[in-house]
Amino acid sequence: ICAIAHVTAKTMPHEDAECRKGSAPNIHDPATRELSVVVPSYNEEDRLPLMMDEALDYLEKRQKRDPSFTYEVIVVNDGSRDQTAKVAKEYCKKYGSDKVRVISLEKNRGKGGAVRTGVFSSRGKKILMADADGATKFADIEKVEEGLKNLQPWPKGMAISCGSRAHLEKDSIAKRSYFRTLLMYGFHFLVWFLCVKEIRDTQCGFKLLTREAALQTFSNLHIERWAFDVELLYIAQHLKIPVAEVAVNWTEIEGSKLVPFWSWLQMGRDLLFIRLRYMTGAWKLEAKKCN
Repeated sequence: ICAIAHVTAKTMPHEDAECRKGSAPNIHDPATRELSVVVPSYNEEDRLPLMMDEALDYLEKRQKRDPSFTYEVIVVNDGSRDQTAKVAKEYCKKYGSDKVRVISLEKNRGKGGAVRTGVFSSRGKKILMADADGATKFADIEKVEEGLKNLQPWPKGMAISCGSRAHLEKDSIAKRSYFRTLLMYGFHFLVWFLCVKEIRDTQCGFKLLTREAALQTFSNLHIERWAFDVELLYIAQHLKIPVAEVAVNWTEIEGSKLVPFWSWLQMGRDLLFIRLRYMTGAWKLEAKKCN
């Protein structure tokens, strides 16, 4: 298994190709916004408007209260086959392309690949990952911001604050089938045993990173699908980036792209390969330099 993991390891996409040289924003450049919100979107024409309305309403009100607060929302259209890009571009027209940008990928790369693309094009001092379904109340950004603040002083400007649904686990188990509950516990055990021991909920899509932490983690990221969150935190753990876990409000929204059995099987395989590929040296962690 170690040999297979090593031989089949792929190198990460070339960073410079994604960062887009020239006048386009680049993660290596100094921050020019207080906050960047990256929204990975795949066939989200129905769910995206609710999330965007809630997020932009909050961000606009916050900017009115504090004119020094600047933001951008980056919707990454991950090779959608519906009208996701068209829906997102309507928000560009309404709020201006300086506040809302849309990046469209020709082929579907997976959630991790979409988030990585958005992060590399971000301009914020802090970068928030937020799911397009709006399952987490956007106002809970204040909770993850507080979690980030409590980690200060940040070593080399690096820190991560993760939204967490762990406090809702008992209620969710009561609504799930025994099979899905078994899959969930199996996945949690593999995460703990193979990769990340200190974070109970690695999969909540509401994570806030400092710009330096985003550069260091996403520049080393290889996994592009569902298990990318685990690799992200595995990298943070080995780079000694402090991580906070903060309880957030979360509601399950219909339309999930996660297929219970096959998605969990794929994630289980990815977890094993994350551990083995780093252990055998197929993947190596490298500190990136900022301009």
